[in-house]
Amino acid sequence: MQWIIRFSGFISAVMVMIVLAPSLQSFHPAEAIRSNNHMDGHIRLSASRIPDTVAHRLSFRRASIIRNAASARCKQISSSGSSGVICDPSVIHVAITLDFVYLRGSIAAVHSILLHSSCPESVFFHFLVSDTSLETLVRSTFPKLKFKVYYFDPEIVRRLISTSVRQALEQPLNYARNYLADLLEPCVRRVIYLDSDLVVVDDVSKLWSTNLGEKTIGAPEYCHANFTKYFTDGFWSNWQHSAIFSGRSPCYFNTGVMVIDLANWRQFRYTKRIERWMEVQKTDRIYELGSLPPFLLVFAGNVAPIDHGWNQHGLGGDNVKGSCRDLHPGPVSLLHWSGSGKPWIRLDSKQPCPLDVLWAPYDLYQPSA
Repeated sequence: MQWIIRFSGFISAVMVMIVLAPSLQSFHPAEAIRSNNHMDGHIRLSASRIPDTVAHRLSFRRASIIRNAASARCKQISSSGSSGVICDPSVIHVAITLDFVYLRGSIAAVHSILLHSSCPESVFFHFLVSDTSLETLVRSTFPKLKFKVYYFDPEIVRRLISTSVRQALEQPLNYARNYLADLLEPCVRRVIYLDSDLVVVDDVSKLWSTNLGEKTIGAPEYCHANFTKYFTDGFWSNWQHSAIFSGRSPCYFNTGVMVIDLANWRQFRYTKRIERWMEVQKTDRIYELGSLPPFLLVFAGNVAPIDHGWNQHGLGGDNVKGSCRDLHPGPVSLLHWSGSGKPWIRLDSKQPCPLDVLWAPYDLYQPSA
């Protein structure tokens, strides 16, 4: 009975998707990064531009205490302070950013992980923020959630950020993933990094158990994408830059879903390597996107592959043109609205794409009267 209740919302949404499926068409994964600047500016305003009176009216329903079918067999995690929980070797570590603009998406992502986890008590969340006032809101929404908030100072990366094709990609918090190895406790040797515009519809422990081998990161790869388009002609014509891919077979991957070996990251100082490429970008303009290209420069061709079902990305599409993206062929474990169109905005405006209904069951937002 618990299993049925747990999946009822998702199953109903899937039934809608099945009815609409004949109209869905496959798309080139690289297209998911394209969007309209005007619409993106509407969606991703800087948190500093949101009046305090609006920001503090954000309200979410309290999530139910989730005890899934397998909970009785789950190991009991210590509750003696966050430091003891963080270093427990049986904990699953998930990192997500929190800001006022994407907060609704982040809350839905957390909710989806808990609903589908066989042992939700074993999941520990690491929230990266530039505004620590969000901690109270998270705690009131998820009273039993195991989490810690980490302040990410925007000034750490502001000088390294260059202009991008989308204003949203220039927000400092987008680059917090580069600093996970520094922000999280040394005892945290592995973490799942997730974007705020997604929901997980499978047991996150499956993603956690990804075999990275000797690789530092794991992610779904898309080797049929035109990799050259992620960098400028100037990059490819400069052998000192393009030689970075010599001896590698680089493939595009989306950095919104990654399993990261933090021990390896710290050992090989990958944060510094990423920063060096961001410094090159400031002078030579070698790419047009935000935080993705430096990851490709450092890791592409050296990524542990993960099934594509764990990042059904691109669902954000291009909302200005009314473009609605499809799922990739194959299984679905995670739905990702990367792109300019976010499901909560399209649902509120009564202009949803067919797949936005799959996000709705995890939304805990309650509008103010």
